Formats: sequence, structure tokens, C-alpha cells
Amino acid sequence: MFKEKVIVIKGAGDLATGVAARLWRSGFSVLMTEIEQPLTVRRTVSLSDAVYDGETAVEDMTARRVRNRENILNALKDRVIPVIVDPKAEIVKEIDPFAVIDAVMAKKNLGTRMEDAPFVVGLGPGFTAGEDVHAVVETKRGHTLGRVIWEGSAITNTSIPGEVKGIGSNRVIRAPAPGIFKGVLSIGTHVEEGDIVAYADEFPVLASISGMLRGLLHDGVLVEKGLKSGDIDPRDVQASCWTISDKALAIGGGALEAVMMTVNS
Repeated sequence: MFKEKVIVIKGAGDLATGVAARLWRSGFSVLMTEIEQPLTVRRTVSLSDAVYDGETAVEDMTARRVRNRENILNALKDRVIPVIVDPKAEIVKEIDPFAVIDAVMAKKNLGTRMEDAPFVVGLGPGFTAGEDVHAVVETKRGHTLGRVIWEGSAITNTSIPGEVKGIGSNRVIRAPAPGIFKGVLSIGTHVEEGDIVAYADEFPVLASISGMLRGLLHDGVLVEKGLKSGDIDPRDVQASCWTISDKALAIGGGALEAVMMTVNS
């Protein structure tokens, strides 16, 4: 129904993939942009891994790395989601999309403007509806998660991950030192606090708590000390490693709502 309405999503991490899922399943054509070396942790539910592997799948969606406009059009024809390495999203000027959704989750605006497309959405803090984007979608867990904001901004970033079973910051695994990242365990493995899950050069990266290892950086990524490198879910449910999260789907639902209100206006 909406095949002619191409939407560019900046970023292809787990939250961006939740947005892509809602839009793609509703009939929109979706194109995603990424950086050359994505720092996605929840890779099994992120289409950004297409950058590394050429092609990847999340639930019922398949994504393919593309390099030019022709590749994009071929992928869209096949109902495959194209992912292009384009940190500044220059492709927006080339394909003239109906909408642009900034899902980079940088907690600040890195250059998105209302003039980029007829409809522009920003996810989370860093954007102001009516100034640099047409609408903002709340990304903070809680009562307003996924709500569309038509005037003003999302809740200010606290730099503290939302709590799961009462655990917040400790869910996140961070690199102990700079170096080349190399995983030891696979996503979907139960870990105990203190287990070695990876290395940054010769420095072991340890599990911060016990639970299910549901996120880990791709091998070969150059990390800095303190970089988010993994994610442990204390609920310890393996199936959650392979399905888009409630948070990502809620945010995706907000983005879809905003787009549909614009389409139908």
C-alpha cells in the first residue's frame, strides 16, 4: 500500500530495528543508514549486522548491505531492507524519501533537520519538535515510553540504563581497556558474574552480573576503555536474545503512529 513512500531510518541498531519492523510490516519501504563499524551490542536483533555480514535477518525481516541507489532499488523490489554505510545520510538527497527518522540514539542531534524530508522524526533526547524535527518519540522506559511528542522534547538523558529486575547500570558490560574486541562467549549464553565473555586485546572483559548474555560487540571492533561492549539480562530468558524487545517495539509503534498521522492528514 505504501511502497512508494520510502522512509530512511538513520541507524540500524536494536531500537532502530524495532522502528523498521513496525514500518516495514505496515507496508512502508524502509532504507537504513549506518557507520562503517557499527557499535551495536544487541546484534541478534539489529539489522546493523548486515554491514559486517552482507546480509542478516531479524525475525521476519531480511536486511542487505547496499552500496548505491541501484542496489537500494533492487533490495526494495525484493522486500529486503537495504542498509548502506553512510554516516552523514547523504543518500537522503539522492532518493528524496517521504520521511526521515533519526534513530542513531546519540542523545543529541548530529545534523538532522526538518528540511531533510516532508516529515522528520527524532527518537529520544536531543531533538525538539517544531524546531529541528516535526515530531519526537519518547525513548525512556516508563509511563511515556513510545509517546509521540508534537511540541517540545523527550525526557533529558540520565546516562543510567533502565532497571530490569531492579538492576540498572550493572546490566551493561564495558571494555576495561582500549583494544581490539574479540568475543569468547556467544549471545544467548548463560553467564555468571565474573565470567570472561570477551577480550579487549589481552584484557579480559568480565560479566558484570549473572544472567543471559543478550548483547556483545562484533569481533574486530576497536574499543575505548569504558565503551559499552555487552548486555546481560538478569531475567535469564534465552528466547529474548532473538526477538525485538518491548522497548524497541513501543518506540517503533510511536514512530509508526507519527508517520500514519502524517500520511492520513
